[in-house]
Amino acid sequence: MIRASSPETGRWLIVFALGYLALLVDGADVMMYGLTLTRIKSEFGLTNVEAGALGSLTLVGMAVGGILGGWASDALGRVRVVVWALALFSLGAGLLGLTHTFAQFALVRFISSLGIGCMVLVSTLVAEYVPTERRSLILGILQTGVSAGYIVVISLANWILPHYGWRMLFYVATIPVVLALAIHWFVPEPPGWRASAALRQGAPRVRRRWRENRYYLIFSDREARKMFILWALASVFALSGFYGLNNWLPTYLEKELHVRFGSMAGYMIGTYVVAFVGKIVAGWVGDLWSRRGVYVLGCIGAALFLPVIVFLHTRENIVWLMLFFGFLYGVPLGTMGAFMSESFATRIRGTAVGGSYNVGRFCSGAAPVAIGFIATQFSFGVSFLLVGAVFFLSGIFAFFIPDRLYDTSAQEPKALGPSTPACDADAVVAKVLNPR
Repeated sequence: MIRASSPETGRWLIVFALGYLALLVDGADVMMYGLTLTRIKSEFGLTNVEAGALGSLTLVGMAVGGILGGWASDALGRVRVVVWALALFSLGAGLLGLTHTFAQFALVRFISSLGIGCMVLVSTLVAEYVPTERRSLILGILQTGVSAGYIVVISLANWILPHYGWRMLFYVATIPVVLALAIHWFVPEPPGWRASAALRQGAPRVRRRWRENRYYLIFSDREARKMFILWALASVFALSGFYGLNNWLPTYLEKELHVRFGSMAGYMIGTYVVAFVGKIVAGWVGDLWSRRGVYVLGCIGAALFLPVIVFLHTRENIVWLMLFFGFLYGVPLGTMGAFMSESFATRIRGTAVGGSYNVGRFCSGAAPVAIGFIATQFSFGVSFLLVGAVFFLSGIFAFFIPDRLYDTSAQEPKALGPSTPACDADAVVAKVLNPR
């Protein structure tokens, strides 16, 4: 077995910096639809349910892309998948600006969202370079890239939308294709993935057909199967909350709380700046204490605070309520990358993380439509109470996921805690692929 070696500081810093920019672009793309939704609805003559369906179609595309990308990242390489995914959704964003009907927009958005779905693998890529003792903090900081993307695109939208319209915002979103080239040139595949690929190539070909199938490896091992199912359930509810809010929060502030667009942009920037801080604090506490504890408390805290916003907001306190919620919103996202990546062995990590996360994303595709429907029948306030409930359920399922099962920076993952069947999964797989 190849021994784990300490990652070179210079290398992981480069990987981190480029990964951060990739998640910034990811966050900007996801938020862009919510910011332009009111104008797209008006131009295309959409109902709330139809507008929600566009958001749901995006999530379905992200789920399909993430599941396929997770498998491809194990088979072909983390870097290769991230590069192609980044190029796909950047160019796709530009094409959205050329659409003129609901059907055209939906088709292009679905195709480009296949690439967005693969961005969860950025955390996996960085996790495989970062030292164990800093991993939760570094991945917490990495996740602030998504919040930074929200802030950047909200700032751009506040300037571009009133003067140039929603199409120009999507044209600008093609620029990050340059980042895909930079990642291709400067980021090699992680040592752990290269070692795993070498092991596969050395295995007898006859045994590599079905026993090397990543989903066979996941579901034939009791603990790996349990982790996959728990993460899929936790992701269903967490992502229903996150995407439901991102899709409809701007409309809620503008239409139901009667906040002017300029002021609404300021509120949302403040919310995501505080979420930025929440992610860093979550990562730091996750290293000192527990990834699981931070994630669970963050989900439950966000769940309990949404009713406060719905029932107790006033013109005077809405700013402070949004800021405090932003901190709670950022906490589970700040520790999710490290927590999830450490739940699976290297050989199955891309497939397991991409699969479980995007099964959740696929199921959460119903959230924007459900929120739009409930808002039509009742109000957005009632819809957001439902969002609070799904955050709570995500925390409950995550409570049953152990901390730190694998060291993701090791070339052959080893257990971080007491020996368990899950910790021995790599050894079992090695024996299957390399019988003596």
